[in-house]
Amino acid sequence: MSAGRVAKIAAGTVLGVGAVGAGCLAYAAGYEVRSFRLRRLQVPVLPPDAVPIRILHLSDLHLTPGQRKKQEWVNRLAGLEPDLVIDTGDNLAHVDAVEPTVRALGRLLDRPGVYVWGSNDYFGPTFKNPLRYLTQPRRTAKPSDNTLPWQDLGRAFKQSGWLDLTHTRATIEVHGVRIGFRGTDDAHLGADRYAEVAGPIDRNEVDVAIAVTHAPYLRLLDAMTADGHDLIIAGHTHGGQVCVPFYGALVTNCDIDAARVKGLSTHRVGDRSAFLHVSAGLGTSPYAPIRFACPPEATLLTLVPRDAE
Repeated sequence: MSAGRVAKIAAGTVLGVGAVGAGCLAYAAGYEVRSFRLRRLQVPVLPPDAVPIRILHLSDLHLTPGQRKKQEWVNRLAGLEPDLVIDTGDNLAHVDAVEPTVRALGRLLDRPGVYVWGSNDYFGPTFKNPLRYLTQPRRTAKPSDNTLPWQDLGRAFKQSGWLDLTHTRATIEVHGVRIGFRGTDDAHLGADRYAEVAGPIDRNEVDVAIAVTHAPYLRLLDAMTADGHDLIIAGHTHGGQVCVPFYGALVTNCDIDAARVKGLSTHRVGDRSAFLHVSAGLGTSPYAPIRFACPPEATLLTLVPRDAE
């Protein structure tokens, strides 16, 4: 084969790969990042004969004022009429996003709710080399000077009756079932202090025990499971955000394994186990507005009796 022929084949291959890459990027940034999905799952953690309890899990909105489609989609979730809302943080991505976030949540704020904060509630997004996400997937976030008005959002949540679970215990009764909650601040910032709420679950006080945190670091999952929690709820990972079809996530942005980067799984410590739900979340950093093979999502978790398993 002549050198000219080889050069033409090589050039065609490069152009073909480039075209495929450009097409994938256009899909990821132009369609999938706004292709919101509602995941529905059942979790068998209730006492026998208990009435099912529906929990809407929201995470990682990373909202900016101009994201109207996301705001409208979240607003429509109120039509599900969940019994309870759990928000696992990273709501904000802009200094002016508090009012749009409150409007997006709309009637969901009339439902009972609990929440914890993520690093991107406290600090606004900054440009980072996207390759760092792949090469340093477990790095701990650092505080920045680009602070966000998370206290204003917290006031709106509290005025609506939602409970801040940051290093706090709380109990909410739903359909006669006592749900005990424990929460922490964001482990990705190294701000988690689970020891402040740790201790064995008292089944005389609660019927179901749920732990809530933003980032599912193993140190928290281990401690929460060892204490006897039935369910642990987290976000942060974006489901990997950019995944390989038929393979899954390449990174998790924490130390959890990629197989459990999103969805419902089990975490085991010794002879104890807990269900773990990690949301792939609804947003991305404004500086990396793409998703591939990992659509943005909210989850309706229906708690059912343990004997339904």
